[in-house]
Amino acid sequence: MSTARTNLAAVPGISVGHTTIETHGTGCTVVLGPETGLRAAVCMRGRATGTRELDVMDPRHLVERIDAILFTGGSALGLGAADGVMRWLRERGRGLPVGDKGTIPIVPSAVIFDLGNAGKPLGWPSPDDAYRACDNATADFAEGRVGVGRGATCSKAAGLDKMVPAGIGSWAARFGDVIVSALVVVNAVGDVRNARGELIAGTVDSVRYLAEGGAPLGDPDRLNRNTTLAVIATNADLDRVQLQALAQSGSDALARRIMPYGTLFDGDVIFAVSTWAVPAKSPLQVEAIASLVVPEAVERAVRHG
Repeated sequence: MSTARTNLAAVPGISVGHTTIETHGTGCTVVLGPETGLRAAVCMRGRATGTRELDVMDPRHLVERIDAILFTGGSALGLGAADGVMRWLRERGRGLPVGDKGTIPIVPSAVIFDLGNAGKPLGWPSPDDAYRACDNATADFAEGRVGVGRGATCSKAAGLDKMVPAGIGSWAARFGDVIVSALVVVNAVGDVRNARGELIAGTVDSVRYLAEGGAPLGDPDRLNRNTTLAVIATNADLDRVQLQALAQSGSDALARRIMPYGTLFDGDVIFAVSTWAVPAKSPLQVEAIASLVVPEAVERAVRHG
């Protein structure tokens, strides 16, 4: 079950880079694929998402591969940072070839809401910040309160005064030749629990609190600062329909650790990517491995936080 590297970059060809902006308590994180790109699909489980260019991951879409994924703070204001990733890739001739016009890099992006969570002046990542994240990309990247995880928090159902720091975590496993890895940034309404159901990040039982009618759900200042983002990567040769199913199963794995999950006030987005390097016994094998690594990545996100 082991793999030499135990983060998202356990899948060869993938690297991760952060830019942390301490001045504003935010940041961004880029996942770079190999030069040949990544097959990709997505599952949007939250109902308050902030995204850019997700249509390219529909199995019916003309574009068959993506070049990178950007996770950024700053809510929708941070989505413009993706321009920096595109610039970095285009300078290196990477992206969809368009003849004498060069390339168009394909960079799906998603945001978390972290504006003001750190009690610092409002700000969000810029294209230059995302460009630096690409320069910083490595297989041995940091976890915790770095990059997009800098302003991440959880356990906000009972109010922002009850929230606790979270962050970004990653884990991987290998069975035979098949590697599956995950990277998760936790910025949730809900609490985080371990496999025994014990609360490991949170100050109240948010599910019970909400079930009993607690928290003014209509007050956006209390519950609008949430989103869990995840990338599941594999070297298994999955097509985009199979990757879409992998993203959906990864969402189920998140729900086993984050409670409640995928709420009206969460913007949860799960990406699944493949380098298609080795055959898998079945797509179900990859989904099963993902069900092991995704919960561990969630726990690491809050333990490092």
